[in-house]
Amino acid sequence: MKNTLLGSIYLALAASIWGGMYVVVKVVVSVVPPLELVWIRYLVAMAALITVGLITRQNWRIHKRDFLIIIAIGVIGNTISIVTQEMGTMHSSAQMGAIITSSTPAFMVIFARLLLKERLTLKKGLSIGLATIGVLFIVGVGGMNLSMKLGGIWLLIAALTWALMSVLVKLVPNQYSQITVTTYSILVALIVLTPFVLPRLHEIDASQLAHPTIWGGFLYLGIASTAGGFLLWNRGLQLLNASSGGLFFFFQPVVGTLLGWLVLGENIGVTFWFGSTLIFIGVLLAIKEDR
Repeated sequence: MKNTLLGSIYLALAASIWGGMYVVVKVVVSVVPPLELVWIRYLVAMAALITVGLITRQNWRIHKRDFLIIIAIGVIGNTISIVTQEMGTMHSSAQMGAIITSSTPAFMVIFARLLLKERLTLKKGLSIGLATIGVLFIVGVGGMNLSMKLGGIWLLIAALTWALMSVLVKLVPNQYSQITVTTYSILVALIVLTPFVLPRLHEIDASQLAHPTIWGGFLYLGIASTAGGFLLWNRGLQLLNASSGGLFFFFQPVVGTLLGWLVLGENIGVTFWFGSTLIFIGVLLAIKEDR
């Protein structure tokens, strides 16, 4: 019971932090392109994680047999998912980013079945179908320009890859601390991104980086959203099963939509909420069946 409560708190906090992340990304990405933004936030996150790790005297040793899974987490979740997520947010809106990626739990059901051998039933299959229709409805509704639709596709890729990463985390032995696992997976992402980012850094207008909104966004994305959010999410998944953990993605679209409306003045339309409702129903069915 205690583990369930702690896991629930960790996942709820992580999803809420990420809900606010979409608003921050929407602001900062106007100055720093998505790829460079991911790289910078990871530099900030690495500094924060290593500092905490040294203070708490973490054991940084990883057995060779476990490196492959951590590399997969770093490439799939910390690189592909985060880059496509920020590209999608740049082309769409904070609400769309939060809602489409909230379909992740339904996709986690598929990967949990394939990798963890969790039971896949008719109800879980229905949940996946509803969530997929909801995503397609949001991406393909009339009146949306090509940029918004492209953003929706990027966000869908982000949801799929994050779902796969979340299931892969369950394969990491519990003997390692989440600080160690998160630090190494982010290091993998930095190594992958650096050759693509370094030649483009000179294109960023350095004078705009000094604005409090921009460097404040870097701190939020690096420390709260990346270091803190990843730690909370990975730890929560270790305490709950993959399907049940997806329930807490509900906090993400709620926070993201609310802040998008309050801070960015984004409108909330009927068609948008119709697709969102289908996603929520699909995810609820998956969670109810699993429990």
